[in-house]
Amino acid sequence: MAERKPIESWLTDMDGVLIHEGVPIPGADSFLKKLRESDKPFLVLTNNSIYTPRDLHARLARMGLDVPIENIWTSALATAKFLDDQRPGGTAYAIGEAGLTTALHEIGYVLTDQDPDYVVLGETRTYSFEALTKAIRLILGGARFISTNPDETGPSAEGPLPATGSVAALITKATGKDPYFVGKPNPLMMRAGLNAIGAHSESSAMIGDRMDTDVLAGLEAGMETFLVLTGLTAPEDIDRYPFRPSRVVDSIADLVDRI
Repeated sequence: MAERKPIESWLTDMDGVLIHEGVPIPGADSFLKKLRESDKPFLVLTNNSIYTPRDLHARLARMGLDVPIENIWTSALATAKFLDDQRPGGTAYAIGEAGLTTALHEIGYVLTDQDPDYVVLGETRTYSFEALTKAIRLILGGARFISTNPDETGPSAEGPLPATGSVAALITKATGKDPYFVGKPNPLMMRAGLNAIGAHSESSAMIGDRMDTDVLAGLEAGMETFLVLTGLTAPEDIDRYPFRPSRVVDSIADLVDRI
């Protein structure tokens, strides 16, 4: 295997890597502190499109983790960037929370249920049957179907919750139209994030707790990949996949000295 360049930029997932059910994972604060002190470009990524970067900055700060707003990259931001590149100044019918609607407003999109260019499905804790019905009819009428991410379930203190991918499957069943998923594992989200911080894939690393999103996205974007075992993936799960991370570590604490 060809030797990789030294790691100059870091991308890391949030849930399962830095925090778990609202509690910081040991070593996360040290990792982030060393990143800030090193002046190396970095991003904290999440497929969750509910919150704006400002919201996430405040939530992490309450847990004792200091992540500047400009170092947070969400699937909602990646989706907005994609739409702005594809059809600047377009229109969309959006199902989601402030993280998605704010990102769309900031690129100059008009949110409407009258003949929109796109139906954009994001994460929300209160999916409305009326809103889903409207989305289905708009897609059948010609709107293009976009989804912020393919995650089928999300974490909660009570257990798994249905997430964007599950709801997208419902819409697909009703319309026969598959969405274009922008978030992980689509390398588009990773490459847009790397561009945002002026980083290059050959000298960047991705840290995640999921093989099917984090590791796959990093691999397909050409990055070095680290799998941590503090989230959804157990050691015995790794061999079920036809690809492997560059390295498996117990937690983010094991990577502090790599910065």
